[in-house]
Amino acid sequence: MTTAPPERKSAPADPPPSTALERRLVELIRAHGPISVADYMSDALFHPNDGYYMSQSPIGARGDFTTAPEVSQIFGELIGLWIVQSWIDIGAPDAFTLVELGPGRGVLMRDILRAASLKPEFLKAANVQLVETSGRMRHEQQKRLKDAAAPVSWKDAFDETDDGPILIVANELFDCLPIRQFEMTEDGWRERMVSLDDSGERLAFSTAFAPPLALSGAPAEAPAGSIYEWGAPGEDLAEEIGGRLAENKGRALIIDYGHVRAGLGDTLQAVKGHRAWPPLAAPGLADITAHVNFDRLIERAFDAGAAAFGPVAQGTLLDRLGLAMRVERLSAGKPQDVADTIQSGAFRIAAASEMGELFRALCISSPGLPAPPGFEPA
Repeated sequence: MTTAPPERKSAPADPPPSTALERRLVELIRAHGPISVADYMSDALFHPNDGYYMSQSPIGARGDFTTAPEVSQIFGELIGLWIVQSWIDIGAPDAFTLVELGPGRGVLMRDILRAASLKPEFLKAANVQLVETSGRMRHEQQKRLKDAAAPVSWKDAFDETDDGPILIVANELFDCLPIRQFEMTEDGWRERMVSLDDSGERLAFSTAFAPPLALSGAPAEAPAGSIYEWGAPGEDLAEEIGGRLAENKGRALIIDYGHVRAGLGDTLQAVKGHRAWPPLAAPGLADITAHVNFDRLIERAFDAGAAAFGPVAQGTLLDRLGLAMRVERLSAGKPQDVADTIQSGAFRIAAASEMGELFRALCISSPGLPAPPGFEPA
């Protein structure tokens, strides 16, 4: 079953003004009929001109949400050491590709490379490739990585990254990949669509006939009103990653919020200014996400010939990678206010009451490699 979404401040009481993208979608729906939730998410997040990631500055205190690398440098440092050990586990090749999917503002990769400086041979072998489609975000990444200790380049899609030994990290990427939603009605499963409200001017949910083949993994029976979600783009990417790792030595570390087993529930949510936001309101101005179905990612990775470990809770992974020791070392000799900030950041990324249980980590691996750090059997 799905887990609860993160708590947010209350949503706006009054409907926000219409956006250019909403007006464009209204005209499209008037002319051609309702669109799927997946198509709506794609436009709201990735429209070339008005999509959220193309037009907004989403991350940080001045943005709409924050991520673990932004909360504490320890997150990226521990992930960096995980990646260095994975490089050793695949034979320490003298040339390999280090890929980040959805690299945000470049903070995570900056911290990874700083931690990896403990192993100069790693940095000498690394070819960093960032998969990013937003020009605005690329600019942020370029600023932070201009003095990187390894060559950095940008790609538009994962299939453009280099063949050969590869290590991959994706933090909070899969949750923003489009999903389709299906609702159980008296007549069986029907696809949830984005249509128009009674005024014909604003967006609203409706349902439409759902072809049986569209319901990959849906239970045959469910209570009326139940919502089933299917994230085909995320599953396809997991299979693509699995296929690459079946052919080339490497590992992928995927960290996101979601559920371990397939279940029912509406996890579609939006956030703006660190507040909950109606998912259909003012598209292009708010981030829209859905919980990741890790069970389906694992299945697709297996289908491609890869191995998988986890998922484990983010807090568990960080604890196993040495969170407490790193906090102690960073805090040593610091003024109390600085030490308090270090400790509060570590608490936020690892505590069960914060990000530690909601977020989970999955490792997709080349077959035959040992269990990766932090994923060893309990």
